[in-house]
Amino acid sequence: MSSPATILCFFILLLISAAITVAEKPTVYEVLKQYDFPAGLLPTGVTDYTLNNSTGEFEVMLGETCSFSVDGYDLKYKSTISGVISKDKLRKLKGVSVKLLFIWVDIVEVSRDEDELDFSVGILSAGFDIEGFEESPECGCGFDCNGLEIEGEKKSEVDDLFTY
Repeated sequence: MSSPATILCFFILLLISAAITVAEKPTVYEVLKQYDFPAGLLPTGVTDYTLNNSTGEFEVMLGETCSFSVDGYDLKYKSTISGVISKDKLRKLKGVSVKLLFIWVDIVEVSRDEDELDFSVGILSAGFDIEGFEESPECGCGFDCNGLEIEGEKKSEVDDLFTY
């Protein structure tokens, strides 16, 4: 028979290992970096994600639809984004779209080529410098959440109501 001290030690070790297992799951932004992508591909506010490490299939949950503008592009993320990730390539993307002229088109693939990210909407693609994706944009306001940037200075949206 086992002594009470041995049983107590076993349960303590079991609780510690369970706590360590829960704490080991990296954030989705850390996962992006493991596949050589910048964190700024996703907006802030991701609530959860799943990843099949053997196939690369993933789902990212935002909790709600997310829209914002960055550098003149209107972007929309559905509450659930899915696809397949591998080093330097996101493919079979579902749930991310960009407005081109007057229509919304799905971004179906993102690939990294050195310091450039190429975004494909099927027959068209566009490349952007990776430096623009170091930070994650916020839903609703992108990178202009604290006001508008005018000639290198921050200007609050309240200032727009007044004439100087």
